[in-house]
Amino acid sequence: MATTTVLLREDVDTLGGRGEIVKVKSGYARNYLLPRKIASLATKGNLQQIEQERAALLKKSAQDKSTAEAQAEQMKDITLSFERKAGETGTLFGSVTSMDIAEALQTKGYEIDRRKIALKDAIKETGDFTVNVKLHREVTLEIPVTVTAEGGVTEETQPRKSAKTKADITEVVDNVGENAGINEETATEAEG
Repeated sequence: MATTTVLLREDVDTLGGRGEIVKVKSGYARNYLLPRKIASLATKGNLQQIEQERAALLKKSAQDKSTAEAQAEQMKDITLSFERKAGETGTLFGSVTSMDIAEALQTKGYEIDRRKIALKDAIKETGDFTVNVKLHREVTLEIPVTVTAEGGVTEETQPRKSAKTKADITEVVDNVGENAGINEETATEAEG
């Protein structure tokens, strides 16, 4: 297959970081990277321009990394909590998505793009979770997230309906039997 050498203008998870020169399949470069201005062609004719551009991109990437590290240091003590409607078993009627987490961070004064929040699947039950926020290619922050049922009750503290034991049933049948004239033998037969 034919390959093309390109200079990446943005970080691409599967290829490399901003400022790197990589070889990719020609169709991928022609149909995806170049039209979206994610990369530019690295040819012999524009090699000097590419090197200058690469140096500028690497400098900007280093500056972005230091900014991301400072932001991660500032955000390290943040915890998020959400209150949602939930069933008896702690399953949510709905979910907590990366959009919800981005909005919660925005209310705390941090502008984070929802695509930088690494959430495989939406959170669909009550409990404590850890969500990764990718501030930079090399800087990831873990944010604890607590999801509770409305009223602040978590799954562990929700009252559960207890199953009636055989002794409870016998006691109820005895009480009813005394009033109706049923003895214990008839009550046991009724249970079985």
